[in-house]
Amino acid sequence: MGNNFRNDDQKSSAVRSNQVEADQPEIAEEIVLYSLHNHIATITLNRPHRRNALSTASFRRLNALFKQIDNDPDVRVAILTGSDCGTFCAGMDMKEANQIRQQQKPEAKAKPVDGAFTKLRNIKTPLIAAINGHAPAAGMMLSLNCDLRVAVEAATLAITEVHRGRGSPWAMPLFWAMPQALIEELTLVGDPMPIQRFYDVGYINYLEPTVEKMMQRAIALAQRIASAAPLSVEAAKLSAMAAMNLVTEQALKEASQLHQKAYQSQDAIEGPRAFAEKRPPVWQGK
Repeated sequence: MGNNFRNDDQKSSAVRSNQVEADQPEIAEEIVLYSLHNHIATITLNRPHRRNALSTASFRRLNALFKQIDNDPDVRVAILTGSDCGTFCAGMDMKEANQIRQQQKPEAKAKPVDGAFTKLRNIKTPLIAAINGHAPAAGMMLSLNCDLRVAVEAATLAITEVHRGRGSPWAMPLFWAMPQALIEELTLVGDPMPIQRFYDVGYINYLEPTVEKMMQRAIALAQRIASAAPLSVEAAKLSAMAAMNLVTEQALKEASQLHQKAYQSQDAIEGPRAFAEKRPPVWQGK
């Protein structure tokens, strides 16, 4: 399968024209873009210089936008995507995580990011993930918590936390979305997998050959949802979530507790540090 992302020159141009410079303070409205047209909200992760990785400012902006779209009666559906840099979302910004850790007291422990996505799981507005590139770690988490998913054929998905000394308790709802063996390959091996594998098991609704066609598909789905009776759509979304929560809420709680040892370990510090220093991690298992 060929790579249908834009070529390197086009990507570099997009990065230069859209990125917030890494050495300047980030402006919330620029690192996560928002627009609303004909009842369709579009939320775009816009940190191409960091492969759309999520900074602490990104988390705050996303949570504010999730609250905003749920409280705005003019919003009937939302599309979540990334700036066109070849990556939908690279996960948590590990370089920033390491910088924050260096400023903390030695006894401070790493914290999971699951809580940042509570609003995403619980909002009543239908969400469409437009996966326009690779989606490891928190990128996969974002896609999981959307209702529909469309993707470009060249994309990959991954849960890479085992190679960062972190964890993925947030992934438990996947056990009701795809086979156990596939999930455990994701969480134990931690390597990227072709998007076709996820389409084959029904996790992805539509695959498209190019980013442009993928966005057209996402917009077409959003237009159909926006044209439907709002209260009926809301009831359908909330009913689906209620059914899922009957089985997933306890699983999420248990998994979060089981991951505490990993998050409180020295390896949870070593993972982001090794990533920032561009070297293999040295795991201690403690």
